[in-house]
Amino acid sequence: MASGFADREAAGRELAQRLAHLRNPGEEPVVLGLPRGGVPVAAQVARELSAPLDVIVVRKLGLPWQPELAMGAIGEDGAIVLNEEIAGQVSQADLDQVVARERAELQRRVALWRGGRERVPLAGRTVVIVDDGVATGATAAAACAVARHAGAARVVVATPVAPPDVVRKLRGQADEVVAVLTPLGFRAVGQWYGDFAETPDEEVTRLLAA
Repeated sequence: MASGFADREAAGRELAQRLAHLRNPGEEPVVLGLPRGGVPVAAQVARELSAPLDVIVVRKLGLPWQPELAMGAIGEDGAIVLNEEIAGQVSQADLDQVVARERAELQRRVALWRGGRERVPLAGRTVVIVDDGVATGATAAAACAVARHAGAARVVVATPVAPPDVVRKLRGQADEVVAVLTPLGFRAVGQWYGDFAETPDEEVTRLLAA
């Protein structure tokens, strides 16, 4: 690690300092962590902002014959965002099949992490979407669309580290993008952490319950 963060908690504390302006009256931010690694970072941000913490669960909709190529994404409450150019390559039946499969997995994960608690309402709020790092921006962009679908008044993407070109791209999806590090020599998120051990499901559940 050339420079960066000791672990996700340390990264979250540094990121929270860059988000201090969201403490202003009237912002009423909600902090949403992208599971799993984004949740420990988001927990630190939520603590510093005295804001509620929740998860934002999105699932990529991959092409049936090329699953790594996203034709869209889904979120809770029936939210679906499609890249019409790519989604137009599949039949409605194939699209429905992919959506049904990913919807079932999304619901399973929501039940696992949230444990039956109601999601924090986003309508009219400033929503801060947090991940432990952004590599391509695809998941963060999908999360922005899902948050807007849920009525967010303003969407902020916040991350400890992201490549500069991805930060520029995300500015077209979010109202504000905050990154502590934007290194030119970005290869992977983990290279900027001393400890980048996988975050277990139990840790996500514990942080959300707290």
